[in-house]
Amino acid sequence: MRKTASETKILREIACICLKMLTANRRTTYPSTMEQMQPGEPLPSSGGGKMSSSASAKASAKDRVDDALSRLESMVDERLRVERVRADELAQRLDKLERQHDELKRVAIEVEGRLERAMEYIRSLLAADQQ
Repeated sequence: MRKTASETKILREIACICLKMLTANRRTTYPSTMEQMQPGEPLPSSGGGKMSSSASAKASAKDRVDDALSRLESMVDERLRVERVRADELAQRLDKLERQHDELKRVAIEVEGRLERAMEYIRSLLAADQQ
């Protein structure tokens, strides 16, 4: 089955998300004091208002868990979207196949009727020939 450009793009995005999830739990080489700041967060004070390392580690762990859950939710949402598209395509194919099946059944019934009439005609010719 040949993949379209949009399917390839979706698969590439999913692969990138999976790769990020696989690398998310690696230990960082940066010291904890060099953690990245998120926009809108207050700057850490250099004095006594500093959080304890235990509270900072808990907050950092909670942030990592929240981030991982967010990535997982987006992966699941993307997978659901892809599966919905696939289900729609399969439904269209099934509908087309059912229509083709009905058409073939109608043609087969018509051919069977013609064959029966031809057989009756041959029988009548044979009966007339024997008399």
